[in-house]
Amino acid sequence: MTIIRRAGFLWAVLLLLGLWQSASSAATSEVAPGFTRAQAKAGGKAYQQYCVECHGPELEGVAIVPPLAGSRFDQSWRGKSADILSFHLRRMPPLPVAEPGSLGDETYANILAFILKSNDFKPGRKKLPADLAALGTLTIPKLEGVEYDPVVPVEMSAAQAAMLKNLPNVTDQMLRNPSPNDWLHWGRTYNGQSYSPLKQINRDNVKELRPAWRAPLIQGTSMSMPVVHQGVMFLQAYPDTVLAMDATNGAVLWRYKRELPRSSKKMGLSLHEDRIYVSTSDLHVIALNARTGELVWDHTMELGSEGVPRGDYQTRGAPLIAGNVVIQSTLSFRVPKGSYIIGIDRKSGKEAWRFNTVAWPGQPGGNTWNGIPVEERNGGSVWQQGTYDPESNLVYYGIAPTYDTAPLLVPSQEEGVTNEAMYTNCTVALNADTGELVWYFQHTQNDQWDMDWAFERTIAELPTKDGGTVKAVMNVGKNAMLDALDAATGQFLFSLDAGVQNVITAVDPITGAKTIDPTKMPNPENSSVICPVPFGARAWPQTSYSPDTNYVYVPITESCFGITETDKGGRLLTTGVSFTGAPQPDLDDGMMGRVQAIDVANRRLAWNTDQVTPPSTGMLATAGGLVFSGDIDPSLKAFDDATGKLLWQAALDDLPTSSLISYKVGEKQYVAVVLGMTNNFIRDITRHYRRWSNTKGKSGDRGGASIWVFALP
Repeated sequence: MTIIRRAGFLWAVLLLLGLWQSASSAATSEVAPGFTRAQAKAGGKAYQQYCVECHGPELEGVAIVPPLAGSRFDQSWRGKSADILSFHLRRMPPLPVAEPGSLGDETYANILAFILKSNDFKPGRKKLPADLAALGTLTIPKLEGVEYDPVVPVEMSAAQAAMLKNLPNVTDQMLRNPSPNDWLHWGRTYNGQSYSPLKQINRDNVKELRPAWRAPLIQGTSMSMPVVHQGVMFLQAYPDTVLAMDATNGAVLWRYKRELPRSSKKMGLSLHEDRIYVSTSDLHVIALNARTGELVWDHTMELGSEGVPRGDYQTRGAPLIAGNVVIQSTLSFRVPKGSYIIGIDRKSGKEAWRFNTVAWPGQPGGNTWNGIPVEERNGGSVWQQGTYDPESNLVYYGIAPTYDTAPLLVPSQEEGVTNEAMYTNCTVALNADTGELVWYFQHTQNDQWDMDWAFERTIAELPTKDGGTVKAVMNVGKNAMLDALDAATGQFLFSLDAGVQNVITAVDPITGAKTIDPTKMPNPENSSVICPVPFGARAWPQTSYSPDTNYVYVPITESCFGITETDKGGRLLTTGVSFTGAPQPDLDDGMMGRVQAIDVANRRLAWNTDQVTPPSTGMLATAGGLVFSGDIDPSLKAFDDATGKLLWQAALDDLPTSSLISYKVGEKQYVAVVLGMTNNFIRDITRHYRRWSNTKGKSGDRGGASIWVFALP
């Protein structure tokens, strides 16, 4: 059964209603909801008939079901629009009625009126509307002079304390071959496939998938992927906070918070032995005790040229544990000499090696910067965690372009000097122990459009034409083209184009070199339409690879923009050319989003499923024959991994903004997603959708930051 937004929900979501954070997005209106005495009376009767068994005769909550009155109501719902509370009431399956949402709009409005009256709201002559849209114009007011703590307190049971105390160390062998029940890496495994071998949730029963629990988070900038080890979930949250949670119900087991004046976006953390490794917004890498959250060591990364503020650098990707080294990537904006990948000894916390992501003179590729001095070279940010092949001891990273493109636009005539700008838009393979560059491959040279190939590098064994196999490292750029390389040598294997870009016209089948349409090069004298826009047909939300289908699953947004003469729009990098909005092609059907399957075994495109709204999360493939994806509808969806058929969807109360994971505790498999966090990609695709979609849709985004976890009943 497909779950529709105006339908009901399971009582499990109500388990943690009291944990909603009051600091999340409030409605813009300040009109308080009114209701009549007759509505509250009818609502009281309906509550006694359908709700009392779970929430108690005085709305006090029963067992683990939270109260709907008193301080818990105040913390959960005040400051939010009334439709958010009504949205969740409709998701509770009324007893003894089997189906959620089956009571009708009028009855739900009456129950809401009863709950308001039970929290000292006074009835009046104005009737409470039954329509969710009308309820969305009303705000449940905060109590004057009362502060609401958005941070869930740490309240461990004896069983949870024992679970932490007895949590096994994460060994090297576990990292190389994790339990199917755990999600130990960003991407679950060293190969970054974002694939779960669990199959309790499958094509046949996914229609029964329901929320198991929900826990609030402080809203801010993030796109974190949780990790799970033997029933404990670890999440790097905003602001510079690490949470340990009971993965079966969301209870907070411990919290580490670093008090900083500002917090930057983060994508995750790493586990090894009894430690958790995270990067911080003040450019440190720290190790925490996984059982207690206590600080073990704190390494200050030495970054920057003389006179460059530390604030010009950031860390975003999760640390990568490779043997005895914790590897942390950095990003920077127009900082001399570019960015770095740094190896830190995991025992001592001292720097072991560093690799500069912009080629300097005398290094391989050092003559590819059009002759400009090293102090004027910049860029090469590393946005996401690398992947690791323990057999070859190589780590693989993707490197972003430079934003200072004007010095590279016109090739110099100096002999032996080119303008490809290594190692931007490259895959680099580094020796994990030393940071030595083993090989590199550039996916697009002299990128003048901010069309990164900077995302995850996925390692997989692929069949070859002669019946053998090759270990490949694959990645998909912003232009939704996939390149596959030999993981050992960097030799080009093949490229596949999803068909939403118009800059590259051909790919050399031997070398992988791209041919650029000359009319798409920035030129103030010519106008041109370029697809996709600089935020990409895909961006940081990661792809997923299934070894069952040999498909790579890609989240895609269809988009284009125009480049034209100066002073007509926003500036495109430093070329002096402006960019403007452009009519969006192929949107007559109202479908701006797409989930694309790429058959990398047979070197061809497989299925694609169009959808109205763009995907906003990473992809998750599972052995149950499913591919999960979140989008700005907002909803979470499950597709058949072989055909792309939509099998299930669940409405969400805020934008899903993270990578998806699946794990198992005891006999139950879970699927988790973080909602309501902000980041550049979410901002860009929602703005793009609201401007260009002919559906004129407005994606929902008012429920606040939280983590939602689904399971079968």
